[in-house]
Amino acid sequence: MSFQIIEQPTTYDVCIVGSGAGGGMAAKILSEKGFKIALLEAGPDFDPANSEQRTQLRWPYESPRRGAGTQRAFGDFDMAYGGWNIDGEPYTKERGTEFDWFRSRMVGGRTNHWGRISLRFGPLDFKRKDFDGKGDNWPIGYDDVKPYYDKVDKLIGVFGTKENMPNEPDGYFLPPPKPRLHELYFKKGAEKVGVPMIPSRLSILTKRVNKKRQACFYCNQCARSCTVYGDFSSSSVLVKPARETGNVDMFVNAMVREVITDGNGKATGVHYIDKTDSKDYRVKAKVVILAASACSSARILLNSKSSVHPNGLANSSEVVGKYLHDSTGSSRMAFIPSLMDRKRYNEDGVGGMHLYTPWWLNDRKDLGFTRGYHIEYWGGMGMPSYGFGFNMESLNGMVPGLNGETKKAGGYGVGLMEDVKRFYGSTLGLSGRGESIPRAENRCEIDNNKVDKYGIPVLKFHYKWSDEEVKQAAHMQDTFEEIISGMGGIALGQKPGKESNYGLENPGRIIHEVGTTRMGSDPKTSVLNEYNQAHDVPNLFVMDGGGFVSQADKNPTWTILALAWRASDYLAEELKKGNV
Repeated sequence: MSFQIIEQPTTYDVCIVGSGAGGGMAAKILSEKGFKIALLEAGPDFDPANSEQRTQLRWPYESPRRGAGTQRAFGDFDMAYGGWNIDGEPYTKERGTEFDWFRSRMVGGRTNHWGRISLRFGPLDFKRKDFDGKGDNWPIGYDDVKPYYDKVDKLIGVFGTKENMPNEPDGYFLPPPKPRLHELYFKKGAEKVGVPMIPSRLSILTKRVNKKRQACFYCNQCARSCTVYGDFSSSSVLVKPARETGNVDMFVNAMVREVITDGNGKATGVHYIDKTDSKDYRVKAKVVILAASACSSARILLNSKSSVHPNGLANSSEVVGKYLHDSTGSSRMAFIPSLMDRKRYNEDGVGGMHLYTPWWLNDRKDLGFTRGYHIEYWGGMGMPSYGFGFNMESLNGMVPGLNGETKKAGGYGVGLMEDVKRFYGSTLGLSGRGESIPRAENRCEIDNNKVDKYGIPVLKFHYKWSDEEVKQAAHMQDTFEEIISGMGGIALGQKPGKESNYGLENPGRIIHEVGTTRMGSDPKTSVLNEYNQAHDVPNLFVMDGGGFVSQADKNPTWTILALAWRASDYLAEELKKGNV
């Protein structure tokens, strides 16, 4: 297929595809070192402080849908331009696959909406195969990444406490916010059954770290992206200062089709479609960095075929797209009778949990599964939102009435309003987020029978959970019930059983997908080396979650940031030496 491609006039030192955690970090580090950068983003520009884009501190009635979402899966005010389904950008699934792919098309990508849970991988997380014989070890260890975790902590800011837990490394912490009432209930229940709870580690400023970002003012709306830059989003914390260096040219609404290579197979730039005029363009660069997300970067590589790279770029190993894995997830809701009829007061706090449970059974091999999970807790008296309430029918028989009797919950009109007010703040939730085993058969590949509206072949997903993940979800549900009982609560709904994989969410639903361009020492079994550099193409790097060998029971963002900084430092030295 031939294209009439319009060439951009400048040849850049580096072209970066994607402006999320990895791309934003690479842009900041490399631009501050004086390199000329082309930064491409598939969506529009974004600044949460822009009055026309701001959704923070807006009332539900300011939305024509009262805040409910259409394509923006988490609601009209949630700051993610996209979701699991985007018009004109389909993906397909092998029969039996239930993988759901979340994409956010905007400067900053998915970092504009996330829980800001900012956890370091521990020493064991880089070498899990040594522990259980499953999957593969990373070619690097915690000590290789620790200096960059330290840098990320200091640059961005993360609150927490030093706990001296072997596989939950401490960092440089800001003071954590105090627990809210529902979190104290959870702590009571968890400790009663031997489950630890410690202050959360979130990249939200409880103290200022520089003059350009203010501290959190506890509006509890971090998912809307912060107007004072008090939480971490790549758009405001990384991309904004990178652009201020004068060394970054931003290309927005740029849908990248492929990496262009020369006759020797070396990357020379990227081919993209401008969404505003539907024309094809080429950006020329000495080095290309893909940071478009694990699956998007794999898609670009697989679509970048040439005579030198017939299987797709950097894919002599035929590993690109394989070993795709997402975090596990299972949840449960609870009702606490003693929290009914609560006095109303402002307890908003940060946009996320103030306490959480790290994995506490790393030394156990008798559970039926070997990779762990952490527990997130939610509840309290935040502003009610459309579509995220509870089913009043599930509370039948629990509503105290006259003379000690109970009455049917819900209904309509005044009775419904009264019940909602009485139950407000008494329904809580627990969610487990765990590690899955990376397997080659879980993968994404090009579907040669379907293209998106830009004419680019789409991805086809193949994914199934194994017994490891199902047994882990069962353990989550048992733990949830123990904690709920320990705090004097009542678990709502029927306990998920084997028929529903114990409430295990579809892969992709936790939005932690990684592993499609994994790093390794052997070019025959991996795509990248330990510095996120492609084995086959020395001037090509992948700096998103694709390089992960395994996910761990932690959220991936802090590790993406640390590895991107480490890779950017390495790239800068290689450029100075003339090696790439």
